[in-house]
Amino acid sequence: MTSVVQRLEGAGVIKPPAFVSSNIAYEAIMGSVAYGVSSDTSDMDVYGFCVPSRQIVFPHLAGEIEGFGRQKKRFDQYQQHHIKHGDKEYDLSIYNIVKYFSLCMENNPNMVDSLYVPDSCVLSSTQVGQMVRGARDMFLHKGAWHKFKGYAYSQLHKMSGKQPIGKRVEIREEFGYDVKFAYHTVRLLYEAEQILSEHTIDLQRHREHLKAIRRGEVSEDDVRQWATSKEKSLEKAYETSTLRHSPDEGAIRALLLNCLEHHYGSLEGCVVDESRAAAAIRQIKGIIESSGL
Repeated sequence: MTSVVQRLEGAGVIKPPAFVSSNIAYEAIMGSVAYGVSSDTSDMDVYGFCVPSRQIVFPHLAGEIEGFGRQKKRFDQYQQHHIKHGDKEYDLSIYNIVKYFSLCMENNPNMVDSLYVPDSCVLSSTQVGQMVRGARDMFLHKGAWHKFKGYAYSQLHKMSGKQPIGKRVEIREEFGYDVKFAYHTVRLLYEAEQILSEHTIDLQRHREHLKAIRRGEVSEDDVRQWATSKEKSLEKAYETSTLRHSPDEGAIRALLLNCLEHHYGSLEGCVVDESRAAAAIRQIKGIIESSGL
């Protein structure tokens, strides 16, 4: 399956780092299409991740000592916006798999959502991408409430806050407030509710409510009152939720290593096996003690 990044690079409209397009593991459409409030795919907001070379993921293989001397800039992500190709415009955000895992583990809403898009919104995926998407519930924890609430209230503040620019001017003039920021506020709180109560997410479950807001059929006051009421109920849901309190870092690390091993082959020399290292240290200590040193 040819990735979006490969197609755009082949067309000569983007120039990502050399290793990115040939190592794309997962790409998904985000935005209004993923949330079920629009079927217009002329604007493509694409999120995903790639698996860079071993030396980028494990810099010690290139002889780098962390904290010593001049440190090389490490690849975290490739982003490019407003890429026009044919009748579409693309925004790309492709992450280093390690960075992507870290953001998912923090329950960053954009990263989490990218794993829960409908199947129809998955643009390309290798087996590594399928492994991560298949284990997506593993990333969720109660800390999601704080993250999603923060993002939601940032959107709420922007509904009628600072002077709008670009397309936002037309939206504000038509509806009296920014209905796109409004629907994102409601969407984020709905998602937080699902995470706390069901430990998973259906991005399109409340699409009819979101569509009504985006069409301007819900007043700004009603959106604000809804958000205030939902926040109170979610504070209670947070207290009673049986979802894990914080991420299972060990399990997520194991998934990451499995993905890297699947992509690279053996991880020999890349990662220290703690049990073998401990055994080696004990053996060395025994030799020193027996020699009387």
